[in-house]
Amino acid sequence: MTADREAKLATALATLPRVQLAAIRPTPLEPLARLSALLAGPDIYVKRDDLTGLAFGGNKTRMLEFALADALEKGAEVIVCGSAVQSNYCRQMAAACAKLGLELHLILRPVRGIDHKEVQGNHLLMRLFGAKVEILPDAERHLQAERIRQRVEELRSQGRKVYQPRLDNTVDIDGLAYAESALEIVQQSRQLGIEPRYLYCAALDTTQAGVALGLTFLESGIHVRGFCPFEGQTGRFEEMARIANQGAGRIGLKITMGPDDFDNDDSFVGERYGMPTPAGLEAIRTTARTEGLLLDPVYTGKAMAALFAHIRKGRLTKADGPVIFLHTGGYPALFGYARDVLD
Repeated sequence: MTADREAKLATALATLPRVQLAAIRPTPLEPLARLSALLAGPDIYVKRDDLTGLAFGGNKTRMLEFALADALEKGAEVIVCGSAVQSNYCRQMAAACAKLGLELHLILRPVRGIDHKEVQGNHLLMRLFGAKVEILPDAERHLQAERIRQRVEELRSQGRKVYQPRLDNTVDIDGLAYAESALEIVQQSRQLGIEPRYLYCAALDTTQAGVALGLTFLESGIHVRGFCPFEGQTGRFEEMARIANQGAGRIGLKITMGPDDFDNDDSFVGERYGMPTPAGLEAIRTTARTEGLLLDPVYTGKAMAALFAHIRKGRLTKADGPVIFLHTGGYPALFGYARDVLD
């Protein structure tokens, strides 16, 4: 049954249009032996989606292979989107648009005061890749959404063919990229002779929706524990279920998921999105100094801090068997947080 389901998922995903952006796929699944020994818990393996290759890599590269293929099929010549100034998504989007010859407009919201003063990390790379960047005066999300809408209308009034990704009717495409990652994880775990019971990741919507969809469809037995990088995200369980079900319908998978199928914890966010936490910074330093592996202070550092906490509190033990940490990338942001990261 497992082989049959793996073949069905691979065939279903192959129906999606795709552009080649990743330098490495499948990404490696590697043991973190020194970190595992230090924490004295289960063996930790890392799924290296930080190695996808585009503009320092990360999880968004997988998503953009599908999303920008959809844009090109619809005749787009301009992409308009936005997120935070140190957005990993916008950094990889800028590189992808440069590679594909698409014009990119980014409407970015500041998270910290320094975002108005320094061009560093992901922000630096976006501009280097040629994106047309506008930084808003403050971090109000509804104002950002309105400004993106205005920019789309302005460009369309000029006769430009504009594509805005991650709208309600297309966001599931991003999620399906992580159903493919789930397929890789199942196959690689078998090759390594391990049977993981848990997967930890920094996730809010598409990444967790997709990986949980894939693992559930494959009947893998791996439980996904996601750690939300944003505060106050009510409704995230319902939204992940919606994304997963919409994606399943898009590629013809006979599966339905509900909010109760998702495990997502927002208690490691700290003060708010984009603000480092002491536990996250400790996880970054410890992982760097035991494994030579980089994490970031906004996403993966906080998820690794959760993994550390669960091991130290006995919630995750050797008896639970190997655990997988899904590394979604993001380390260019370290340069924008240098004062925080260095102890």
